[in-house]
Amino acid sequence: MKSNEEVENQRMTHIEVERNRRKQMNEHLHVLRSSKKIAACVSDPLKVILEDLIRGDQASIIGGAIEFVRELEQLLQCLESQKRRKLYGDDSSTSLMEIQTPPNLPLANANEIGIQEDIAESKSCLADVEVKLIDFDNAMIKVLSKRRPGQLINTISALEDLQLNIIHTNVTTIEQTVLYSFNVKISGETRFTADNIANLVQQIFSFIHANSAI
Repeated sequence: MKSNEEVENQRMTHIEVERNRRKQMNEHLHVLRSSKKIAACVSDPLKVILEDLIRGDQASIIGGAIEFVRELEQLLQCLESQKRRKLYGDDSSTSLMEIQTPPNLPLANANEIGIQEDIAESKSCLADVEVKLIDFDNAMIKVLSKRRPGQLINTISALEDLQLNIIHTNVTTIEQTVLYSFNVKISGETRFTADNIANLVQQIFSFIHANSAI
């Protein structure tokens, strides 16, 4: 039989091994967090992982890591889709173009109006949308909705088709709910209002929901 001293030494060894393992995991996750490219795109899911690590919940750590990888995979698919469309003029998402864009609005004189901000909100059973339009050519779009497969890819594709070019994307997931934040640059001659964009986003999510239910 082991003496009390041997048992205690073994216990302390196990504690030290576990402490070193957690320290190493913490260091690796902080390396991920320090990556500006990753943090800029999916910083919030990574924060969740780090919070789980602090709590010491191993199941949550693994679950958070899996979710983080899924977000990266989805983001990669979006970027690859954008690249294909820009290089080859891919029209694979033309069905989304059934969404009607607003008629052209007359251009305002910049000297007369200065910097303009237009804010709109639109809520439905599918999504809560908030749009902030700045000087008619830049917009910040926030969408809170239920998570659905392929939703991010289809949303980005539809926005690009509407000449709302994605500058930056951030995704925050909370269980089955997701918050998308898009910074977009408006190209082309179509003049949008914040209400126009909010309504278009609702149409996009309605289209995605209808097709995912088939």
